[in-house]
Parts: sequence; C-alpha cells; structure tokens
Amino acid sequence: MPSGNSPSSPFTPRDFQLVLLRRMADHNPDLVEDARHTLGASIADMREANKRWQAMIRSPRARAAASRYRSVLGTPESVITRKVGDLECEAWLWPLPLWPDLRFEVLLAPNGAVWNEWLIRAPGAEGPSLTTLDDLTPWSCTVDEAARAFAPARPLEGTAPTRWGLAFTAPDGQGVRWKCVAEFTWGLLQRVAVGDRATGGE
Repeated sequence: MPSGNSPSSPFTPRDFQLVLLRRMADHNPDLVEDARHTLGASIADMREANKRWQAMIRSPRARAAASRYRSVLGTPESVITRKVGDLECEAWLWPLPLWPDLRFEVLLAPNGAVWNEWLIRAPGAEGPSLTTLDDLTPWSCTVDEAARAFAPARPLEGTAPTRWGLAFTAPDGQGVRWKCVAEFTWGLLQRVAVGDRATGGE
C-alpha cells in the first residue's frame, strides 16, 4: 500500500493513528508493530507522520489545537457536555479504526482551548473487568477505568505531554495487595510497575 505520507499530502486519520503509535512504541513495540501492519504502514511512515505532526504543532502559523483535530479527523462522531468542577465543557469524540471500542476525546474549555486529549472507552461500549494485577495488560484499559477499578488512585505527572501516571494498590491472584504505578500514553495503559507489598490502609 502506498504510504501517501509525503510532506505535501494531506494529514489523515491514518497518519494520526501512526502518531499515537509512535508514542507507544517505547513501551510496547510488539503491539505497535502489529498495529502498524494493520494500517499497512512502515516504520518510516510512522516516523514521518510523527515528524509532520510535531511540525504542525510547533509551526508559528499553527492553527488552534481544536481546529487542528477537526482538520485531521473531520467532524466529531459525537459532542458531549462534561462537567469539570463548576464548568461545563465540550468533549469531542472520534472513532479510530485501530481501537474500535475506544474514542479519541478532545476536551474543550469554555473559551475553546483544549484542556485534554486522550483515548477513552466509547460511550455504550463494555469496559474491561479489572480486579487483579493480571487484568492490567498493555492497552487493556484507559486512565479513568484503572482509576475507578483501583480507587483511590493518585494521579502522577507524566514523563511527556501525552503521558499520564496513576499510583494505587491492587491485589494479585492470591489477594495480596501491592503498591503499583501504571503508565499511560494518550490515555491508554502501557505498563504497570509493581513495588512493595501494601500494608494497613494503603
């Protein structure tokens, strides 16, 4: 399949999925390779898509983030009102073929600025059953799903703008609870680091 990824060609939803994969490749290269083949894309295609995306973001003539997503992904599949504190915000949702049960969500502040951009479970789609550490496999869940399943979870600052972290305790298959730190890229679980055994109310 031709890449269609020359600098002069339109930046497409396929290219955007390659951008998401490029950020995930550090943690899960095998999953990324399979997904890349699904898109019919080479490693060079993925690198070029990411290079073009970064250039779009950093250009002095860059359009606002919300407009950029509309130009790349088209009209949102749905627009949902979300409450963030006392504010009502718009959430724009788009489907991405690589993750049919998820949606890419862009959360807009009342002034139109983009507050957040990540993958969430599609409205109405059944989420994963998360009860033990064994359920926390790469790409199995979103930030919100892990936070709800293993509440109380503490948000952690990510190592890059598209990365998030959560600290929580979770049981293993024998019911022993462990301190965990989960890492997410674009809202999707990438890996879980298991630390010391949790004690008391931890």
